Amino acid sequence: MAKSHGKEVSITEALTKELMEELNCNTVFTIPAFGGIKVPESVVVTWIIMALLILLSILLTRNLSIDNPGRVQLALESGYQMAESFFGELLGANGLKYLPYLLSVLLYIAVANLIGLIGFKPPTKDMGVTAAMAVMSIVLVEVAGIRQKGTKGWLKGFLEPIWIVAPINLLEVFTRPLSLCMRLFGNVLGSYVVMELLKIVVPAVLPAVFSVYFDIFDGLIQAFVFVFLTALYIGEAVEMD
Repeated sequence: MAKSHGKEVSITEALTKELMEELNCNTVFTIPAFGGIKVPESVVVTWIIMALLILLSILLTRNLSIDNPGRVQLALESGYQMAESFFGELLGANGLKYLPYLLSVLLYIAVANLIGLIGFKPPTKDMGVTAAMAVMSIVLVEVAGIRQKGTKGWLKGFLEPIWIVAPINLLEVFTRPLSLCMRLFGNVLGSYVVMELLKIVVPAVLPAVFSVYFDIFDGLIQAFVFVFLTALYIGEAVEMD
């Protein structure tokens, strides 16, 4: 009995140690010119993802034609039209101008969640990354509301439907980015924990099967959910009475 308990403790300690290593963002290098700023691994991987997406976008759009569009161009246009049709219902006519931002975020998070398959640590395992993306999205939401309604109209929105709910409406400005951040970070972290537990319990075949879900499907789902909620918030912000 004591041996069994000791084995459980050792497994728990090992899992905890691996989890802390996954969450710990190692410093890749420092920049002495700016006061010794430490550049973590998540930032470097983000730069790699950005470079890959920029290069891919250049390659896919270098031969665009109005008269004789190729297969790649037609596929890209069809994909954009599908995204415009789906997110257009959430964004509304006034919010469609923000669709390129949403698609950029969707691509980044999707690649960031999948990049672990080739040996890199996903940036979304760093809460700083998910928090920064959440804050960036919510700032865009509020700016979109100000641009559409004006400062007075934006401030008036906090008093609707009646003035007494103003503190609750104001609190949403802070809870929304927290929700976006923790949902993305928590799901990525939860997937890692479940996969490690499966490797311990059934190390042969089952982890490979679940890896398809947690490493691929779940990663894409989390990217979609983040963008879906951001689009919903933008649509609410630019909606005119």
